[in-house]
Amino acid sequence: MQSGLVTTIIPVFNRAAMLREAVASVLAQTYRPIEIVVVDDGSTDDTPRVADALAAEHPEIRVIHQTNRGVGLARETGRLAASGEFIQYLDSDDILYPRKFELQVAALQARPECGVAYGWTRGRTRNGSLGEAPERGTGVVFETMFPAMLQSRIWQTVTPLYRRALVDGAGSWMPFINEEDWEYDARIAAFGVRLTHVAEWIGEYRHHEGERLSRRGYVPRIMRDRAQAHALIYQHALRAGIDAEAPEMRHYARELFLLARQCGAAGLAEESRMLFELAREASGSRRHSLQFLAYRAAAALLGWNLTGRLACISDRLRW
Repeated sequence: MQSGLVTTIIPVFNRAAMLREAVASVLAQTYRPIEIVVVDDGSTDDTPRVADALAAEHPEIRVIHQTNRGVGLARETGRLAASGEFIQYLDSDDILYPRKFELQVAALQARPECGVAYGWTRGRTRNGSLGEAPERGTGVVFETMFPAMLQSRIWQTVTPLYRRALVDGAGSWMPFINEEDWEYDARIAAFGVRLTHVAEWIGEYRHHEGERLSRRGYVPRIMRDRAQAHALIYQHALRAGIDAEAPEMRHYARELFLLARQCGAAGLAEESRMLFELAREASGSRRHSLQFLAYRAAAALLGWNLTGRLACISDRLRW
């Protein structure tokens, strides 16, 4: 590990043009020293050539080519290759603002008890306009990641800068293709890590028309990964000591129950049953509610898949 060095890990799959922009935003940082590890995750377009050309032009860049394994394992490849004291994960469709590292490294150096620095993050809409308010919870000052991280991921991947020691302690990224980032942050949150907040714009999350896994609906492979990620997030919350009566845990219990219904609709009976039982457990004193009793009775009569399909239809009609 090189003291003071910031390593940016950029996984990429078939995004040559956006990769150029993401890399340019890192090279434009006012802070030095930096290194960039681009992990080409089995791209089939011009991305490998573009990545290699960027590395030939800039000594700060290294490129690793691997067969397609998904974004989580691509980030893991980059983590294992990183040399920095600080770690920045950057999706290939997002960009950093020039002072991000300068501001966040200074914030971490000023508060050695903190493991993560974050700050205001802009969203860019599909028509190119910039949001006026910080995305998600990046405008809110949190002392720790939990319990807020249990309600939803409080930032996008572009936002946080991690200390390397914290990342190493968290261990390997999971081989999920969806919600791997939320699980990873919840795992870190269970350590009780303290946060430091920078009240300035530090990066940009871009909404666009390109491929995103979140737009594919109830695809069994994606839903199976989401189920496993949610089960792990719940275990991380228990490790952190979040009580079943806490409002954040109540919210997450509803999230588990919703995903249980969706997994049933996707034909994943085992995952549906597992998430239903976790939702009941997470509900504490409400685990014996009429809603849970009625759903379990319906699943025993109709099966978890048909019950999930009917419940999802009912959910859509209700909204």
